[in-house]
Amino acid sequence: MNGNHLEEFPGKWIKSRYSVETKVIGISYNYGQPKAGVCNGPRRMREYGIIQSISDMGFPITDLGDITFDDVKNDTPVSNVRRPRAIGLSNKLIADKVAEVLEGGSVCLTLGGDHSLAIGSIMGQARVQPDFGVIWVDAHADINPPLVSESGNTHGMPLAFLLHELQGLIPKHIPEFEWIKPCMHATDLAYIGLRDLDPAEKEILEDNNIAAFTILDVMELGLPHVVQEAIRVVSQGRERPIHLSFDIDALDPSVAPSTGTPVPGGLTLREGVYITEKIASTGHLTVMDLVEVNPELGSKADQESTLQAAQEVIGGWFGKTNKKQLVPGYCIPKPE
Repeated sequence: MNGNHLEEFPGKWIKSRYSVETKVIGISYNYGQPKAGVCNGPRRMREYGIIQSISDMGFPITDLGDITFDDVKNDTPVSNVRRPRAIGLSNKLIADKVAEVLEGGSVCLTLGGDHSLAIGSIMGQARVQPDFGVIWVDAHADINPPLVSESGNTHGMPLAFLLHELQGLIPKHIPEFEWIKPCMHATDLAYIGLRDLDPAEKEILEDNNIAAFTILDVMELGLPHVVQEAIRVVSQGRERPIHLSFDIDALDPSVAPSTGTPVPGGLTLREGVYITEKIASTGHLTVMDLVEVNPELGSKADQESTLQAAQEVIGGWFGKTNKKQLVPGYCIPKPE
């Protein structure tokens, strides 16, 4: 069904369901980890047809292009954070752009890029929709405070900077991080698909009673129950905007091998699509990150498989496999 021919279809639902525009931001960014290529994820996803596939479903969608980041010279590590100035400055631009999209009444899809970009995308949402929750779909928890990180790679740290409960573990003087303030609590967060946790992360999750559904939980409880519980946790009994941050490495490497930190035993593609689709069906999903697609890793077949997986997961937001079309952010009122 093409959005240019909506007049052919009777019924009052047509106009309302196609009234929310999705705006896409490419985040050509790799400062949070050392492997080259992930910054080309947005370009390759566009070339693969991910944005066009959404348009072909009849949804209004605008590609805002890539955010341009200036190179930062002499960006030495500080407090075990590699490239702090580049990360801090870049995420400020990301936050500004995400906030601009939401302020205009649209919903936002960010294409990455490594997962440290979520510092900016989450803070941008918090600026406009401060009462929100985050569902983090990932093989990793990405909640390491800098000084306990084994790698110093910031794509394993973003949530540590954003949670109020962890601010006592954050160094006070990281250059260009001064603008980053905690914007969510542990009760605003739920994980799905975890299977590679550092010791410090396990302690943080337990001490703060964070809803963390591992791949074992998915197997034992069933994915429908896990997703329902994650939505319940972040919704907190009311209609709150939801931020979905989806790392492609949540999927099993047999499905999405072209990513920087693959972990065996992950979600199937069908499960990944189910997660996105069920969260979208709440009508409260207003920002989605799709990150860590690295189109320069693996064989050509690996790269194609990973791009296809990314397209299918994003398609879940729009009800690609559902019997009815889903509506991005349909129940969220336009900001005044």
